Amino acid sequence: MLTLAPLWLWFVFASIVLVALFVDFVVLKKQGAHEVTVPEALRWSAIWVAISLAFNGLLWWAFQQEQGTAVANTKALEFLTGYLIEKSLAVDNIFVFLMIFTYFAVPPAYQKRVLMIGIIGAIVLRTIMILVGGWLISQFHWILYVFGAFLFLTGVKMWWAADKESNLEDNPALKLLRRVLPVSERFDGERFWTVQRGKRIATPLLLVVALVGLTDVIFAVDSIPAIYAITTDPFIVLTSNILAILGLRAMYFLLAAMAAKFHLLSYGLAVVLVFIGTKMMLIDLYKIPVLVSLGVVVGILAITMIWSVKTAPRIGGSKTATGTPQS
Repeated sequence: MLTLAPLWLWFVFASIVLVALFVDFVVLKKQGAHEVTVPEALRWSAIWVAISLAFNGLLWWAFQQEQGTAVANTKALEFLTGYLIEKSLAVDNIFVFLMIFTYFAVPPAYQKRVLMIGIIGAIVLRTIMILVGGWLISQFHWILYVFGAFLFLTGVKMWWAADKESNLEDNPALKLLRRVLPVSERFDGERFWTVQRGKRIATPLLLVVALVGLTDVIFAVDSIPAIYAITTDPFIVLTSNILAILGLRAMYFLLAAMAAKFHLLSYGLAVVLVFIGTKMMLIDLYKIPVLVSLGVVVGILAITMIWSVKTAPRIGGSKTATGTPQS
């Protein structure tokens, strides 16, 4: 698959990712284990969104210089729509992270490191999946219909399961990990391994990292086809997806503080997936304009969030499933 993006824009994108990882793993690591506050999460979320929007502005300028204003407008809209979809789908991912952290009673001070490692894995995994997905679409056009049907069914399933609580005790991956790995009863700081009775065994934090990684694999299967419904330009797909992931850690701590207020968000995400799946299956009959797609996604999410906030006091439930905390 080809892209019209100039080579220097690829280098700019790669530089942003490397600088972001440097800040996370070197600069912020010096803070040590600490609980991320809501103001701190809000500040970093604003920074990541600003960086993404600035990159989109640079993307528009690059395409405008080489391809003209019409192409630049289309590419910028594709990026913005893809970015918004990936951010939206990441919300459901975050609720699952919250369930995992609650179940294992992970101290807030240790959650930051788990999310940092999860982001690294997500970047590598999604880059591979995007390249594979792009190759499949370029070789087999009909696979777009498969992606579309998959997203449609996923949306229906998400709607059906939105008000049902999950229980990690029944998770087959967790059962397998416990069967394979001897696990200590308590955390040992931010360590993944500890020594107990002279034997080196895993800490609960290692299980948490494994489950977070597995969760991202599952959600990537949904999000990658979703972005290809907006554009087949690999540069737009990759950049919008990765930049949405970079802000995932800050967004987690922000949403974790107000998860109950957005208890209806899964319904909105389900409708978004159904819409995107339908758009993909109709691609050869009628191509829904990117601006219309952006408006539909924004409208669905806005209505869902507003309705969630209005009904939160009357609905005491929360999306999170606590299970039996283990430490």
